[in-house]
Amino acid sequence: MKNKKTLIVVFVLIAVIGFFAGLYAGFSEKPEVGAKTVYIEVVDAAESVKEYTVQTDAEYLRQVMDEAEGLTYGGADSEYGIMIDSINGVRADYTLDGAYWSFYVNGEYCNYGIDTQPVADGDVFKIEYTLAE
Repeated sequence: MKNKKTLIVVFVLIAVIGFFAGLYAGFSEKPEVGAKTVYIEVVDAAESVKEYTVQTDAEYLRQVMDEAEGLTYGGADSEYGIMIDSINGVRADYTLDGAYWSFYVNGEYCNYGIDTQPVADGDVFKIEYTLAE
């Protein structure tokens, strides 16, 4: 008899939890498609500037770069993520001429690679061809 009461209580508890989970799922705020607007500015070796505006739900910069129409990039994957060596067909080769691609977010140097650099609505990323001093 005691086991039967315990079993009934467990089933009622599961039903109540399921009910409230369904309410939460039904009434919780849904993310909007393209909820973030992210801006990317690319400055190449000739100091030409190309700008991209991306409406996205992406969490990280690499996803935004993949979604940016007309933006291309290349590099080698490593244990730390992709190491970018070309943007829009312009190659930066540190071993040849000390050139590399610098990444900035909202005017500050990025502390993460593009695979782990978070993005927020309104972020402005600058990718700049840079020569080592």
